[in-house]
Amino acid sequence: MIENITPLLLTFNEKNNIHRTLQKLNLFEIIIVIDSYSNDETVEKLKTYPQVQVFQRKFDTFANQWNYGLEQVKTDWVLSLDADYRITDEFISELDHLADNSVVDGYFACFKYCVFGKPLRGTLLPPRLVLFRLEKAFYFDDGHTQKLHLNGRSGQLLSSIYHDDRKPLSRWINSQDRYMILETQKLIETPTSELSIGDRIRLKKIIAPFIILFYCLILKGGILDGWAGWYYALQRMLAEILLAIRLIEAEKANDIAQKQ
Repeated sequence: MIENITPLLLTFNEKNNIHRTLQKLNLFEIIIVIDSYSNDETVEKLKTYPQVQVFQRKFDTFANQWNYGLEQVKTDWVLSLDADYRITDEFISELDHLADNSVVDGYFACFKYCVFGKPLRGTLLPPRLVLFRLEKAFYFDDGHTQKLHLNGRSGQLLSSIYHDDRKPLSRWINSQDRYMILETQKLIETPTSELSIGDRIRLKKIIAPFIILFYCLILKGGILDGWAGWYYALQRMLAEILLAIRLIEAEKANDIAQKQ
């Protein structure tokens, strides 16, 4: 089935990650990459892979960027990958043995989170629909990220994908702050009854960072991963602290606006 699948990736300044992702995709005839006008060596690195077709589009939202990418795909199936994902030979073999005429229209994959290449025992990353029929799916924005709407039946892949982001910490912090501005807007504008339990906890602000630290270290076993587990737990705690600060900022701004 490999010949009927097109990998689709989004990039922006991914010079530290893109090689690890692409080096495992050499069996695919065409790889579509939507680049948001990177200003590092990302595009130059992409051009060293003959099967990669690069399309550049100014970024507005993740959903619009992904949907633009879907418009460039010519095969029946799409393999949606971030530029910091690393797939394995077992994953490729599983894709190749899937039945093209299956009643399943999309497949979820689980993730193994890596810290400087070291896989952790657990992660906060949920399974994601990564393989799907082109005609059955489209993306929509959801807070700081996007979700895929699949009009059909879904299944589960047995092989996991490795999430191995090597971008500098300064860029990660800047990205998280942008994401948390969008998450703040989502949490404030969504009725509480429609929020998940996790999002309701995040609205409590002060307790959420400590809960996430406990969850990563104890419930997900991060403490057994040594320094890598602590790194991930502190990273996720910092993200929740940024969200808490943004929520307080938004609430105070709203109070001031109402008094004027």
